[in-house]
Amino acid sequence: IFSIYLLKMTMEGEIFDGYTAQQVFSQGTCQTYDDVIFHPGHICFGAHEVDLRSNVTRKIQLRTPIVSSPMDTVTEAELAIAMATLGGMGFIHYNNTTEEQVDHVKKVKSYKKGYVVNPTVLGPEDTVGKLDSIKAVRGLSSACITDTGALGGKLLGVVTNRDVEFVNDAKTKLVEVMTTDVVTIPESASSESILELLKSKKKGKLPVVDEEGRLVGLATRKYFLEGLNLPNPGEPSLDSQGRLLVGAAVGTREGDKVRVAQLVAAGVDAIILDSSQGDSLFQINMIKFIKEKHPNLQIIAGNVVTGAQAKRLIDAGADGLRVGMGSGSICTTQEVCAVGRGQATAVYHVSRVANQLGVPIIADGGIQNSGHITKALALGASAVMCGSLFAGTTEAPGEYTMYNGQKVKRYRGMGSLEAMAKGSESRYLSDTQNLKIAQGVSGIVKDKGSVRKTVPFMAQAVKQGFQDMGVKDMKMAREWLYSGEMKMETRTSAAQAEGNVHDMVAFEKKPW
Repeated sequence: IFSIYLLKMTMEGEIFDGYTAQQVFSQGTCQTYDDVIFHPGHICFGAHEVDLRSNVTRKIQLRTPIVSSPMDTVTEAELAIAMATLGGMGFIHYNNTTEEQVDHVKKVKSYKKGYVVNPTVLGPEDTVGKLDSIKAVRGLSSACITDTGALGGKLLGVVTNRDVEFVNDAKTKLVEVMTTDVVTIPESASSESILELLKSKKKGKLPVVDEEGRLVGLATRKYFLEGLNLPNPGEPSLDSQGRLLVGAAVGTREGDKVRVAQLVAAGVDAIILDSSQGDSLFQINMIKFIKEKHPNLQIIAGNVVTGAQAKRLIDAGADGLRVGMGSGSICTTQEVCAVGRGQATAVYHVSRVANQLGVPIIADGGIQNSGHITKALALGASAVMCGSLFAGTTEAPGEYTMYNGQKVKRYRGMGSLEAMAKGSESRYLSDTQNLKIAQGVSGIVKDKGSVRKTVPFMAQAVKQGFQDMGVKDMKMAREWLYSGEMKMETRTSAAQAEGNVHDMVAFEKKPW
């Protein structure tokens, strides 16, 4: 019968080749990104013509539909700044105190190209020994000295290797050896003038001060030199005032209402209601409260994995949704709690509902490579959220250490006991419980370099994936997905193995 059907279709000028997303994801089996493969389409345009612009909320559009996860080993000010300068966006994690989180948002909003986000700042009473210990960890060659020992204090001087290389007494105070005749840059200086000053003064670093002489940043020659060897970052993600876009994660407890108000005052553009299972009365009530008190603030709710969950949160007023449950590399929710969904299936089914209601979704979790990003976007996501891909990058929080001769950084799930001890237990609705159940693990990941290199190459790879599928932009991908024009199939384990590198004695896999 099937042969007769194929013959009939061929005679009528049609060829049965592949399946629609509706057919693939309606079989009672959930699929991950690796389980599905898209069929190529007809190419009639260049990869450079592919437009990936997409909304992460009803009102926020990104040129690069990639955002960083609000995890305490992934996103703080430095990574959020880097993501926004590349056309994406970063979300500051919830394990900060309110004051710390607000400070990170302010750093992003006040950022100027060429600044060190977290310069090393010490006080005049600190010792050479303390400086040496910091140098051993961070590999720095200098420190700014302020009256408060912190950014925002009045600049007193700087200490470089030349100031301390002949000092033998580790207890020597920095006020005794620091250089006080310091060339500074005014806070109002443009990126172009900063570069020219660094060139003319032949300095590697110059402190940036406000009108009252308070340290507000550190400009470096290294930033501009590195930029010469990095891909063009393209247009940054900016708000209506020309400042970088930034988001932040919050909970649904009473105290989070105050946190939201302070984040709004700091200039945050969007907040994520951070929960592993977002279909709750707590989120619905929080959405309604925020919409009443801060009507212009964009709210991303979740996480969800079904259309029914999505509709409840959208009906409550959500401007965007985070999709995924238990698909992250450090997440054990599916194993521990027996709930969740394969990420490809979740993205498709939630997007079907959300897109009909005009709300974009963010595919959160399970992203291991550019092919997964392409699949997530083609299955209906407006953006992807990455955690493990950005953990271990230069801009991620934490210091590098050595493990078996390899440079590594810490990476942990927000459901790990370690992260819960710092405050993330409310994300798993367990902050009121005596017994804490881990839904994540802690570990280390290798050094991945800078996202300033990673993200542009990933975005270009996605453009080439869209080109191979024959779709020119996100709108076209959406139309093909729901009309059935976009064809795909599931892959056996053998097909997956064949689609990767195989039959090699040795090889080095360089994605770019």
